[in-house]
Amino acid sequence: MTGDPAPDVRRLWALAEPFHALTYFADEARVAFGAAGLHGFWAGYFAGRAAPLGAVGLAVVTATFASFAPAFVARRVPGIWTTTSPEQALAARLAGVDAAVQRALPGWAGSADAAEAAALARRAAEAVDLPGRPLAAANATLPEPDRPHLALWQALTTLREHRGDGHLATLLQRDLLGLPALVLAAAAGVSDAEWLQRARGWSPAEWTVAADALTARGLLAGGALTADGIAVRAAVEDDTDRLARGPWAALGAAGCDRLAELLVPVRHAVVAIGDWPAHNPIGVPEPPS
Repeated sequence: MTGDPAPDVRRLWALAEPFHALTYFADEARVAFGAAGLHGFWAGYFAGRAAPLGAVGLAVVTATFASFAPAFVARRVPGIWTTTSPEQALAARLAGVDAAVQRALPGWAGSADAAEAAALARRAAEAVDLPGRPLAAANATLPEPDRPHLALWQALTTLREHRGDGHLATLLQRDLLGLPALVLAAAAGVSDAEWLQRARGWSPAEWTVAADALTARGLLAGGALTADGIAVRAAVEDDTDRLARGPWAALGAAGCDRLAELLVPVRHAVVAIGDWPAHNPIGVPEPPS
């Protein structure tokens, strides 16, 4: 890879994330999780995302889903495993994505483009470095679905969890893991503070305490990012991109460019049908044109 241009990992994430997020936002996903005994958005979310780890308890999910308030997680975990096994949750998340794809992209699932995209994403996912990446490792060891659109979804899910594991490491290094990172994201305009509080389970009082602590550190002033706050956020994003680069570098610049080309219409279709809510709490930027 010497001399090969560095892959634009931020663009690949931005293009791939809406497709992955069908498992959160598509009606078909909620129906599939409900049929497996997981009723309500958050039951499906926690079971579907944690299922690759097995029937893990509160401490493990709180540690690996680090932006959520522990009490918020505790309202679902480990209770989700009393109605649904991890194997059932894994089957449900694929069934939901499959049905959502049929609606969002009719005829695409069996296409040559879907098969090519799956092959490219698989090559990148196979290059994921597993130590220190629990969610990526758990997804990487799952059996590959036999249909291309689902194999693509699984590979992209492994890659996004690999990015997420690295992101948590960069936040931990800077004493920003969990609520502080959310407060800074809201101050940066990445997502709405009220929405983040609801979607991650933090109370207004907890939010205020975290904001006060960030102000004392010189990262916020009057609720806005200071120059130091802007610099810290930029450093976190740069380190996240750096830690996410390995699998994409293994795919190579040409492979990354081709996968990005194949994902553009997929992303457009998901957004067009309304299954990628504007200003959602994931905080993914618009991909550069």
